[in-house]
Order: sequence, then C-alpha cells, then structure tokens
Amino acid sequence: MTADRLDRAVGAVLGSAAGDALGAPYEFGPAGQLSARGEEMRGGGGWDPGEATDDTQMAVLVAESLLEHGGLELPDVFARFQRWAAGQPKDIGLQTEDVLTNGMPWDLAAAVHFQVNARAAGNGSLMRASGSAVYFAAAGREATMDAARRIAALTHGDRAAWEGTALLHELVRVALDGGDPAAAIPAALDAVHPAHRDRYARVLAPDWHPDMATEFNGAVWPCLGSAVWALRTTGGFAEAVRAAVDLGGDTDTVAAVTGTLAGAVYGQAAVPDAWTAPLHVPLPGFGDRVLDATALRTLARRLATAPWAGPWGPRPQGPAPQTPAGL
Repeated sequence: MTADRLDRAVGAVLGSAAGDALGAPYEFGPAGQLSARGEEMRGGGGWDPGEATDDTQMAVLVAESLLEHGGLELPDVFARFQRWAAGQPKDIGLQTEDVLTNGMPWDLAAAVHFQVNARAAGNGSLMRASGSAVYFAAAGREATMDAARRIAALTHGDRAAWEGTALLHELVRVALDGGDPAAAIPAALDAVHPAHRDRYARVLAPDWHPDMATEFNGAVWPCLGSAVWALRTTGGFAEAVRAAVDLGGDTDTVAAVTGTLAGAVYGQAAVPDAWTAPLHVPLPGFGDRVLDATALRTLARRLATAPWAGPWGPRPQGPAPQTPAGL
C-alpha cells in the first residue's frame, strides 16, 4: 500500500461525506443555489452545519460490516440497515424505507418491492458506495463490480441500480491506482450487463451534459453521469463538488458521488478544511454515535489496508449467506 494510494482512499471516503453535507441544505432546490447564496456548511433544510445525511450514514454501516466480518456478509449489512431505519433517521429514501420495513427477508425484500412497483432505479445504492469501493478495489475489476451489485441489490431490485453502482466501484478502483477514471469508462462499460450498457454509455459520454438528462437526478443514470461530468469539467476537488451541488435537485447524493470520485482522484488534502471541520455523521439506531472527520479518516484507512484472502475477503465461521434474488 503506497502512501499516495492510501491518501486517495481516505479522499474517497472523506470526500463523499463532505459532498453529502455540503449539498444537504440545497436538496430539491433549483440550480445555482450554492453559487447564489455562497453559503457552505452553514446548515439548513433541517440539517445542522456539516451534518451528513443518510447517504454517508448508510456508507458507514456498509463499511463497518465489511471490517467486522472480514468480508461481505449480506444479511448483516441488511440487518444494520434495518436497525438504522428503525432509529428514525432525519432522511430515508421512500424506496429504501419500504424495502427495509416490508417484513421480507434480506434476499427477497428488494426483489418483492421491484415486482410490485416496477421501478427501483433510484440513486440510493450509489450514495453509500464510497467505503465498499475502497474496500474491494484491491480485488480487481470483476470482484469489485460483483460486490457492488450484491450490496446494491439489498435495497434496489432494478438491475440498472446494480450496474451503476458497479461502474462507480470500478471508476474508484482505477482512480485509487492512480489512473484517470474518465479514460477508464469504455473498459468499464464492457463489464456492464449488455442490457444496460448503452444507457450508461450515453450519460457517461464526454459530450453529455446534465441538461440532457431524461430523468430527475435522483435516478441512478443522471446521478452517476452528473458526477462524472462534474469531475471531467473541473480542475479540483472543491470545484467539482460545488459544480455538482449547483446542478440542483438531489444535491446531497450527486455531490456525495462526485466527492467519492473526486476524492479518489485528488486525495484527502484536496478536501477543504472548512468543510471537514464541522463534518459529522450521526448514526440513528446505534446509540449516540457520531463520527467526525477524524473517525472517517480512520475508517477509510482500515478499509484500504484490510487483509485479503480471495475476492470476498476471509469468510466468517458458519454458513455462507444466500445470493440476493436475481443475481
């Protein structure tokens, strides 16, 4: 593990949380609010200054499960999500809430939701991917994309969400290795399920702009496309995340995904101190736990340096979890 790679890994986790907290007060507002108001980490919209939302809260739950079990234990991740949802978080996606509270087991809940609603391509699995992307990067493209799909499938029954999360994992992996994630998009698309490849190719094309989106950026396609656009069209971490927030709409999640990518490219030092100083991540359902920027840095280092024994990490004792429905 080189110092540069570790720095970028911390940047991805810390950057995602900072983007989330920066964008939270502007959620569902019009474009250009951040520039017009000029207020960063000031709070608003029900959020305290520097408070991270469900995006980062769920990312932390995934990360801590990976570390405590030495690999991916899907029933445990789902149980943590359920405990968190029962803790009455300030914000929780409608789809995610239904999946976590519909009474179905972990490997059926999302599939049943999708069967009933026929729509489940929200960006909720993208928003929580920073820690898992760092953890699985060392395993290579196939394993990190496979893990992303499995984690996404816990709450999102639409394969579109799985493939978008897999793409984000892969782009982070490339960035952590010191590569250009934008240049890696064609190769990453080759690993996407054929039924979803063309749609992602459109939103990840160099000439795509968020104004061309055919869905609200709460959907997985324009959310990922907007994050890549922000990274491509700017020259630094803060500039990219500000551009993401200024798009309006689902500002916290678009900025969280942008922060994941930009943090993996530019490293932790690029995340402004003025953003990390007030940053904090409450964990509803888990007592009075609140993670600050220092705790997030420690978490990221543990994820980046976790020991490996194959693509899933060392397995815990006992039966292996079932495969999520549809995978």
